[in-house]
Amino acid sequence: MDRNPSVVTPARFAQGMTFEQYVAHVGTSENLQREGSQGPTRVDQSGFLRERHQKLKLTEAQTAMIKWLAAQPGGPAKILVISEEWSSDCRRDVPALARLAEAGGLELRIFARDGKKMSRSNRPIPDESPNADLMAEFLNEKSGQTFQSIPVAVFYDKDLRELYRYIEFPVCYHKDRIRGHQTAARPGETPEQTQARATKEFATMLASPMLDVWSSAAIDEILSLLYERATVGSLAK
Repeated sequence: MDRNPSVVTPARFAQGMTFEQYVAHVGTSENLQREGSQGPTRVDQSGFLRERHQKLKLTEAQTAMIKWLAAQPGGPAKILVISEEWSSDCRRDVPALARLAEAGGLELRIFARDGKKMSRSNRPIPDESPNADLMAEFLNEKSGQTFQSIPVAVFYDKDLRELYRYIEFPVCYHKDRIRGHQTAARPGETPEQTQARATKEFATMLASPMLDVWSSAAIDEILSLLYERATVGSLAK
């Protein structure tokens, strides 16, 4: 899993925000004036993130497993997260990652992906964001393309050796297929009706228990692969 050289040094890692600092930052005028996915300014999601974190509980098995992993030689000790609160995937998973860090005594640091403008390119542009170099190191590569997918959660040992990286959503969440079905036109629909229905279906999905199911699945996936890393010494390619 060694991917050298990395831009993640101890000093750079320390520049990230704790979860509490991140939630506070989300509600600031400075953040709300940045461009988001829904327009030139953002909706304040700090209350949602705070409430979700307060309500979210790990299972007994998840708690026991992260404690066991953290106690192993070379076990996880730090988590670097790249996030933007306009992303529903980040709103789903970042509070859960904070709970995982708390349960295992791991140090969590969060970095924003974008600058003042929301990046729409397949690769980060250095002039657009102070964290473009971080995003460039943890791009999502699939089908011969690269994507600036978030959230990114990179797990390190105490010496900042990378153990595992989680990107965007758990493998059981077939997001592209589900969203493709939601946004596909139905017989007799106008384009405006299709968009309105798809938006409503997506919002209904986000308000459903599936948000918690996929969040728990992400934690299970992370723990399983960290266990594989700890016991086998590497991850399957």
